[in-house]
Amino acid sequence: MMETNDLVFAILFQLTQLLLVVLAAPLLTGWVNQCQAWLQNRSGAGVLQPYRVLHKLFHKDAVIAHNASPLFRATPYIVFGCMWLAAAIIPIIAIDLPFSRAADVIALVGVFAVARVFIALAAMDIGTAFGTLGARREMLVSFLAEPALLMVLFTASMISHSTQLPSIIDTLAHHQFVIYPSLAFAALAFVIVLLAENARIPVDNPNTHLELTMIHEAMILEYSARHLALIEWASSLKLFAYISLGIALFMPHGIAEVGNWAGLPLALAALVAKLMLAGAGLALLETVSAKMRIFRAPEFLGTAFLLAVLGLLIHFLLGV
Repeated sequence: MMETNDLVFAILFQLTQLLLVVLAAPLLTGWVNQCQAWLQNRSGAGVLQPYRVLHKLFHKDAVIAHNASPLFRATPYIVFGCMWLAAAIIPIIAIDLPFSRAADVIALVGVFAVARVFIALAAMDIGTAFGTLGARREMLVSFLAEPALLMVLFTASMISHSTQLPSIIDTLAHHQFVIYPSLAFAALAFVIVLLAENARIPVDNPNTHLELTMIHEAMILEYSARHLALIEWASSLKLFAYISLGIALFMPHGIAEVGNWAGLPLALAALVAKLMLAGAGLALLETVSAKMRIFRAPEFLGTAFLLAVLGLLIHFLLGV
């Protein structure tokens, strides 16, 4: 009976997280945009603006090019599903969830890569110059960012002796609350990768449509209505997943155990506080930074890879 109850609690916790991530992701994007507005001495559109945009797009009629293939039509659903899966398997409110068995760090990077490949192929499917330009730039950035992300995750994996996120987080959560040099270097590298993978300043500007600067926006210019809504929602889910992954790796304290309903409100409150702090920090970082040229992106992401490798070597040689 206890095993049955534990399974029911685990499923309920997993469903709670599934609903939480898909509903809260646009709110996080709205919070980041609102913090940027405040830092720039503007009133802003409000934290609920992404929901209004999604509502408007879902009620419009889609316009699709005549030469669009089934891949172009299916990509928004595939990308949205991949991002939802990635956000769902990252332990956010509890550690040992049913989906946790799929939460291998290498598999997680693979989920992000699948979504990226499909969006790049869809961008080139129509044959427009902007789509091809954005796809090539996106693959360049991802080619440089993925190795740095893997090095960050391998550093945490070496500390916990596992590539499973629940084991990594459980190990880090029970460590003393001190700064480990290896994790400090990994955290700096992770911030750089987060900016690059989510098309944020200084690598990309999500609020521009200038030919010489846009990367992500160039790939989705041909989408409209529900397809564009799903892609925008997926972008919010990706940002939510990356920030949640950073919180789980570097600030794991406060995550509840499965079945501990009494600890769930505290875990949710801790998660909200961490997301607000991370969103405000992201907004501040983007406000004080300038968009760099695309030719400087290899140097920027090379720095992330170097920092991640340093963290890995520090732990391997010194054990800290």
